[in-house]
Amino acid sequence: MASLKDLLAQRAALDEQIAQTKDRERGEAVAKVKSLMAEYGLTVADLSMRAPKAVKTSKVAAKYSNKATGETWSGRGLQPKWLKAAISGGAKLEDFHV
Repeated sequence: MASLKDLLAQRAALDEQIAQTKDRERGEAVAKVKSLMAEYGLTVADLSMRAPKAVKTSKVAAKYSNKATGETWSGRGLQPKWLKAAISGGAKLEDFHV
């Protein structure tokens, strides 16, 4: 069985080998990337991430309208407060249909 001192020396040697191998492989990778960039005429700007195009959303036509205030609701999602208040006050949903 190896002593602690021997194991620490082995670890130090391995850490040094890892650092050297990492530097060598990174250098090779950079050289490969530069070669490919030259081959295809790419620049650093070509490698930057571009923002995805915004997805177009279409507006939904209003199905219900408060004629007094001009507020509208498409009928999707939660009912707006003005419509809830009117319905709880005795009005019918059909009264606000556009």
